[in-house]
Amino acid sequence: MTDPVLYEQQGHIAVVTLNQPELRNAISDLAVIDALVAAIERIDADLDIRAAILTGAGTAFSSGGNVKRMSDGGGLADRLPAQTRRHYKSGIQRIPLAFDKLEVPIIAAVNGPAIGAGCDLACMCDIRIAGESARFAESFVKLGIIPGDGGAWLLPRVVGFSKASEMAFTGDVMNAEEALACGLVSRVVPDSDLLPTATALALRIAANPPHALRMTKRLLREGRHASLATLLEFSAGLQALAHATADHKEAVAAFLGKRPPNFTGE
Repeated sequence: MTDPVLYEQQGHIAVVTLNQPELRNAISDLAVIDALVAAIERIDADLDIRAAILTGAGTAFSSGGNVKRMSDGGGLADRLPAQTRRHYKSGIQRIPLAFDKLEVPIIAAVNGPAIGAGCDLACMCDIRIAGESARFAESFVKLGIIPGDGGAWLLPRVVGFSKASEMAFTGDVMNAEEALACGLVSRVVPDSDLLPTATALALRIAANPPHALRMTKRLLREGRHASLATLLEFSAGLQALAHATADHKEAVAAFLGKRPPNFTGE
């Protein structure tokens, strides 16, 4: 049986690939959910990993839900609504929670359509780079459902409330350049350059001290919902930890000595 999610380590970088191109990398089936959550938890637990990339095999990033299973009466829905609720909580909703806990910076290399939960999956990442063939849609309404995977929380924080509302209310598809214009992605590159570009950016991130990277990401994440006073208090505590690392001392010494630093994660 083909692994639904592939995991590869390249130095200090982890590359996670959704690996069901025949299903356009749908992420609603339990085997995919389990594998993706396990990959994210593996990255978080490995202090040797300083940056990560998420992409899709084939021509799609992720089609989101498995619509065929919906038509067959399967998927997350159950004849008992209370059981449907449990399916979401024990199923696809584990993905955004895993990403929210992840302290390693992660880049979505969007290689094709990112539709519905696939669009939300891209929003779970910290940075999004799109190939020219990428397409995005918050398309749940087109199927008569709502974003049950956290999209209503994620998307407005990426593109703002007005644009998120437009996307969610219409379900319309936007191309890569439109995604760039509204801030859904930070850059668009030729499809052939997508993974090299994401890897080059991951290398620039991974060149920095791993503890400082993880704490910086945590601050950015907490800043989305914390008050300024709370975030400043949290920042002071994390800064005390950062000052005590050997990598901080190495960074200062390398700066003053005008030499490249050698960070060890200590």
